Amino acid sequence: MNPNLLAQNMAEHALTMQSLTQLSDLVLEASRALAGALKGGGKLMLCGNGGSASDAQHFAAEMMGRFQKSRQPYAAVALTSDTSVLTCIANDYAFDQIFARQVQGLGRSGDVLVALSTSGQSPNVVQAAIEARQSGVFVLGLTGKGGGALKPHCDLCLVVESASTARIQEAHILLIHTLCELVEQGLSTELTAP
Repeated sequence: MNPNLLAQNMAEHALTMQSLTQLSDLVLEASRALAGALKGGGKLMLCGNGGSASDAQHFAAEMMGRFQKSRQPYAAVALTSDTSVLTCIANDYAFDQIFARQVQGLGRSGDVLVALSTSGQSPNVVQAAIEARQSGVFVLGLTGKGGGALKPHCDLCLVVESASTARIQEAHILLIHTLCELVEQGLSTELTAP
């Protein structure tokens, strides 16, 4: 048992968070894409596996509920949430199609797919991005480890500079919260609470 593990993790965390400053312009661009889609009547679809599935649901919850401001809900759906749909598609087609098939059924030009994969290598997330691009859906990737196979299929990709899944997931939460706040700021005059 390593008695210094917390200090080591905190040091790694701090370095990873500091590296996010290089994404500042891309984060602003991503927030504009999200806000633009919502303002235009589009929706956000979010997907990922494991911890990234939780992050997708977290992001959708902040959009549908609220982040910091009382306001109208923003149209967002986590493609990870419906177990009947997920298991049907996995059983009848293939597990790598569980998100792509939902994008095919739900996605329309003007929507955004937020594709989360810490490695960028998740086949079902990559397939969702490919389907989204074919459907005219903007793809925002949140990845790490160089972006992997997902990055080339994204219109915009926020790549966390880390090889540690835990540090990447921690950074993704900060990026998600920042995007939520920027979207609320960007739409605050257009979509306010009744």
